[in-house]
Amino acid sequence: MAYAITDQNWEELIKNNQYVVMDFWAEWCGPCRAITPFVEEAAQEMEGKVLIGKVNIDENPQVTMKFAIKNIPTLIFIKNGEIVNKHVGALRKADLMEKINALL
Repeated sequence: MAYAITDQNWEELIKNNQYVVMDFWAEWCGPCRAITPFVEEAAQEMEGKVLIGKVNIDENPQVTMKFAIKNIPTLIFIKNGEIVNKHVGALRKADLMEKINALL
C-alpha cells in the first residue's frame, strides 16, 4: 500500500529514504483515481526498495506548495533528496514502473 505523505512527515521521509516517489492527487480528480491502482501495485512491488506515497493536495497544502504542484495527478521522483523526474497527468503502469526503475 502506498504511504500517506503529509505536511508533517514529507521532509523526514525524503531525508530517510534514498528513493521516493510522491503521487500528488485529490479525491475529486478522475485521472488521479485512474492511476491509483498502478501506484498501489508499484508500492507493493517496490516495497523495501522505493518509498512510494500519495499526497492528498486538499489535506496537505504545505508540501503541495513546496513542490509547486499546479496540475494533478503529478508524480515526483526523488533520488538522494533531489528531484530527478516529474510526470504530470495519467500514465500506464508500465510507464510508471519504467520511471521508478530509472531511479535505481
